[in-house]
Formats: sequence, structure tokens, C-alpha cells
Amino acid sequence: MKYLNYCVYIVTNPKKTVLYIGVTNGLVRRLDEHLNNAGRPHTFAGRYWCHLLVHWELFANVQQAIAREKELKGWSRTKKDALVTAQNPEWRELNQEVGGF
Repeated sequence: MKYLNYCVYIVTNPKKTVLYIGVTNGLVRRLDEHLNNAGRPHTFAGRYWCHLLVHWELFANVQQAIAREKELKGWSRTKKDALVTAQNPEWRELNQEVGGF
């Protein structure tokens, strides 16, 4: 049986005014997709140039990852900002740390 890691992640735009929360089993691939869609209006992340990783969490189980994604999407912007700041106080772009870009 193949072991998969699932990831809940938050990307933002260069001005850090918009957040996108997603779940994936291939974070590097997904970040590349966000970068390739930057500026394209057919996706939310593309329309708002959200391709800069600022937070991620790993899960061994897809159901747990989906539940966490839904939880985070239900939070206020203030609470989401506090989560990112707690782990990444300077809101550094973490794409290179996970092998993207």
C-alpha cells in the first residue's frame, strides 16, 4: 500500500491581502499549479495572484486533512492571520522550503 501525506496549506498574494486555503497530496505540484495560474481569472487563486506559501500542515489521513481545511476556511481572517503569524511571524514565502520554485 502506498503511503501518502496530505497537506493543508495557505498561500497568499504578494501584498498578503488575500488568503487561499487548500488541501493536496502533492504540495510542490500544487504550488507550481498556483504559480502557473497567477493572474488568470478562471481560478480564485489565479485571479488574486495567490501563489506564495506561508503555512502548511501535514496529515497522514485524507479525512483529517479535509476536516482541517474546512475548519480553517470557517475561521475569521484575524484567526487565520494569527495561525500564520504563530508559525511564520514574518510571513516569509516558504515555497523553496518545500521544494517549490
